[in-house]
Amino acid sequence: MLRRKRVILIFIVSGALLWAVFYLRGKYVAPILMYHCVIPNADSANRIAVTDKAFERQMRFLRERNYNLLPLEELAGYILRKEKIPPRSIAVTFDDGYKDNYIYAFPVLKKYRIPVTIFIILDDVGLPHKLNWQEIKEMQDSGLVVFGSHALGSEPLINIKSSQQLRREIFDSKKILQERLGCEAGIFSYPEGRFNREIRNLAIEAGYKIAVATNPGRDYANDDIFALKRLRIAASSDNLFIFWLEASGYYSFLREWKHQYRNK
Repeated sequence: MLRRKRVILIFIVSGALLWAVFYLRGKYVAPILMYHCVIPNADSANRIAVTDKAFERQMRFLRERNYNLLPLEELAGYILRKEKIPPRSIAVTFDDGYKDNYIYAFPVLKKYRIPVTIFIILDDVGLPHKLNWQEIKEMQDSGLVVFGSHALGSEPLINIKSSQQLRREIFDSKKILQERLGCEAGIFSYPEGRFNREIRNLAIEAGYKIAVATNPGRDYANDDIFALKRLRIAASSDNLFIFWLEASGYYSFLREWKHQYRNK
């Protein structure tokens, strides 16, 4: 009798684990990491900064564990073509165009040959704490860095009431970036990751091929290339276990599930 109970228990547990594996497989989203600042001193309360040492540990972690580090455009190409994304694929992005991206992050990216996309606020280029055009061009010429638009200014687009100003933020930033870099600027990042249907449609009309957000939630499908979900990497990710979880491909699902559970 005891043996029979053990067999039944093993059967139940095995079935539950098998169900969990198949269920979670459908929730996998290839991770797109979102950084902002890389600085020597970043305290744990800072939501947009990591230390330079933590950043190097994270990039080394990805390389040494054979993650498939893809340019954002290549990752989005798999989604657009509805092709299976290669296992352990991951893309790295930066928002805002801080000068520390050049000073501290760029040497690490070159060391580990990691492709990234950096979204710059066009009106901020050349400010003391932001990238200038010379630095942007040097990074672009490395072959590792692609630059995308983060609009003209930093104001979230959903706060802008003027349709004309919205179009300037989305259309003009693309035009300026293309003129300065001499290449197509096909990727857009919504300021603060916030947008609505009108803003999404304007990004498409402007000719962008990809647009990224932060966590638009379940209203937008995981394969919507104009609402790609990203994971903010901050000082809390100094812990490599947390970073591994964020890079697992299931963190977006866990985050959305937690948000839904809290709102019940």
